[in-house]
Amino acid sequence: MSFYSKVAELWQDPKENMGEFYRQRLVAWRKDPSVLKLEHPTRIDRARNLGFKAKKGYVIIRVKLPSGGRMKPKPMGGRRTRRSGRKKVLSMSYQWVAEQRAQKHFWNLEVLNSYEVAFDGHYYWFEVIMVDPEMPEIKSDPRINWICNQRHRVFRGQTSAGKKSRGLRYSGKGSEKARPSKRANSM
Repeated sequence: MSFYSKVAELWQDPKENMGEFYRQRLVAWRKDPSVLKLEHPTRIDRARNLGFKAKKGYVIIRVKLPSGGRMKPKPMGGRRTRRSGRKKVLSMSYQWVAEQRAQKHFWNLEVLNSYEVAFDGHYYWFEVIMVDPEMPEIKSDPRINWICNQRHRVFRGQTSAGKKSRGLRYSGKGSEKARPSKRANSM
């Protein structure tokens, strides 16, 4: 069994497999700022799987998001049957929001991908893989230099989390109105 598969097995159930170390890590992370630049990825197997390379131009950002707050507030004044219910607003996933916050904080970098690291009931933590498109190591690498021609792709929903939230994982029968966007087919 390889090193990366062992690490992936540990992250299947981190509370069970890592125990007290995992809990202490979450306590420390709660005190950290919402957007934090890291030296190394926490989940090396997941980061490598999503395109991370340990070389110049690649940056790992950990984003902390509070859970909840995705409900439409109850309308004020009187009781009307159509307006009395509360509604969940789920057009954007937590992961997509985390990618956008990382992009706003590091404006000169581009979001490549992201993955979930932890959830404790109060916060979600995501690690966002970002790439510096101005670095010569990135421009000369044929596997990643396509990102040099795209600017702020996360705000246009071009990342994996954005495409999933927009309903673009599937095509064909049943998903005709997802393209080019849900808003374009709302008539």
